[in-house]
This record gives sequence, C-alpha cells and structure tokens, in this order.
Amino acid sequence: MSVGKRRQPSLAQLRAFAAVAEHLHFRDAAAAIGMSQPALSGAVSALEETLGVTLLERTTREVLLSPAGERLAVRAKAVLVEVGALMEEAEAVRAPFTGALRLGVIPTVAPYLLPTVLRLVHDRYPDLDLQVHEEQTASLVDGLTTGRLDLLLLAVPLGVPGVAELPLFDEDFVLVTPLDHWLGGREGIPREALRELNLLLLDEGHCLRDQALDICREAGREDAPVTTTAAGLSTLVQLVAGGLGVTLLPRTALKLETTRSSQLLTGYFADPAPTRRVALAMRTGAARAAEYEELASALRDALRPLPVRMLGEQRLGAGSGTRPP
Repeated sequence: MSVGKRRQPSLAQLRAFAAVAEHLHFRDAAAAIGMSQPALSGAVSALEETLGVTLLERTTREVLLSPAGERLAVRAKAVLVEVGALMEEAEAVRAPFTGALRLGVIPTVAPYLLPTVLRLVHDRYPDLDLQVHEEQTASLVDGLTTGRLDLLLLAVPLGVPGVAELPLFDEDFVLVTPLDHWLGGREGIPREALRELNLLLLDEGHCLRDQALDICREAGREDAPVTTTAAGLSTLVQLVAGGLGVTLLPRTALKLETTRSSQLLTGYFADPAPTRRVALAMRTGAARAAEYEELASALRDALRPLPVRMLGEQRLGAGSGTRPP
C-alpha cells in the first residue's frame, strides 16, 4: 500500500489515546472525555491497528505506555491542540464573543472576582458560553498549554513560554489576626514583624502559599513557618479566629472571609506593602487574542470598586479612605 493511500487515524481515536496516556486508566480516561469505556478501548485498539504499532501495555492491574506509545502520545496531544486552535480560529472569524470560552480560575481568586466576571459576561456578552474551571495554578497552566482551557484568571507572573499575560490589577496583602493579637488592627506594620509570627498557610500547590513564603523570605525569615495548613482561605481564617496563629489575605478576599467571624482583626503593612498581581493569561498568538484583550479592558473597569490598583494608578495607602472599616 502506498503512503498516500494509508489509512489515517480519526480525531476520536487520537482523543481517546491522549486521554489514556494522561490518566493511565481506562475508566478515568473515558470519564474525562465523556466516552463510554468500551468505546474508548475500541478507539485505542483501532488506532493501534491503523498505525501498526502497540501503544499500550495492558495488565490486569494497570495500563502502561509502550515505548512507541510514549513517543506518539506527544504527537497526538500536539495534533489535538492544533485542531482546537483551528476550531477556535473559525469561531473567532464567525463572530466575536460567541461560542464556548473555557475560563480557568485559581481558588484564591474565584470566590472574590467571579461574581463580577459572571455579571460582566451576562450583561455585555450574552452569546458567550462561559465555562468556569477552578483549579490550582499548575493544573490551569497545563490546561491552557494543552488546549483544554482557553483563558486563565490567576496570580502572575507565570514565566511560562508560549503564555501571554494581560494584567488586571495589583492588590496588597493584609495581616489577619485574632482579637487579642498585638498586631491586630494596626497600620504601618513593618514586614520584619513576619519573622516572629506563627503564620498559617494554605496547602502545597496553592500559589498564594508560595507568595506568602516569598514575602517571609523577603522579610528575613529563613525557616518555613508551617505548623498548620488549610485547603482554602475560609478554613485558614477560621483557624486564625480560633487562636492558632495569623495569616496573610489578599485585599479582595478580606470582606468575604473576615465578616464570618467577630474574633478577627486586620492589620495593614507599611508601604510598600507586599502585593500580588492578578491577570488574564492566554496562549501567545491565540486566535481570539483581540477578544481576550477587550475582555481584560472591560474587566479592569468592572473591578474598579474593589480595593485594588489598576496598572499606572496611584497605590492605595493608609488614610486614603479605601481601607474597609
């Protein structure tokens, strides 16, 4: 048979194989792509027959990639990413702000910004099918670069090749303490105070944890101040209310998280306070880049009522009238 007449794999076969290569489990792979397990197994077998190579090593306990499978999984994923880009390009040409937009958001941003994002999309882009995925940063970046997600809302910088950032705002961190803490309610707290505090942090994998540790190192603290951790900011704040320590919160989270307890006080750092930057992130050269840039601009306007600083604007400081009561 000549090369020109050789059978070609279908996209369904490639998608099934890529899912198995990622999960190394037929049931999990089938669930991930919305395919029945028998259909997925049949698609992978058909792909092996079409390519003339064994892609998987199946045992009673596990699924492993063969040496050929290891090599071809990379190619299959690249093909699927390009097909996704083709569909995205066609969608962008057909009509802007229509069709699906798969937005990934980190947990330390989602509860505080999503209400504004959802309201903006509903009011201004009613034909946009916004699909939200809350995941940690590493998973979101992987989803963006592999084509599973279209746009991210998270803390930057990421420093990932092939990913472009559209900054939205900077926000300060504040210190949340129990009522009887000596720094509770104070302003002008020096960063050096973090050297001696029992600081409670999020679990590993959260970028906010890494940012807090960076702030501690900048303050001259060399040890990792971790005795108790939490999976989310709500739990973290409740631990503070219970007297287990203090924590750092971004300003956008302050109102929602601290109003649930009367046992908390907020302290503010001296300028320049520790900060984080929140941005949208997209694939460099994305077909819908113009839409994402317009969305970023609209979001900056919509987020102005929050205690944040848009780029180029004057930073919020003590006595500016912008601190919560």
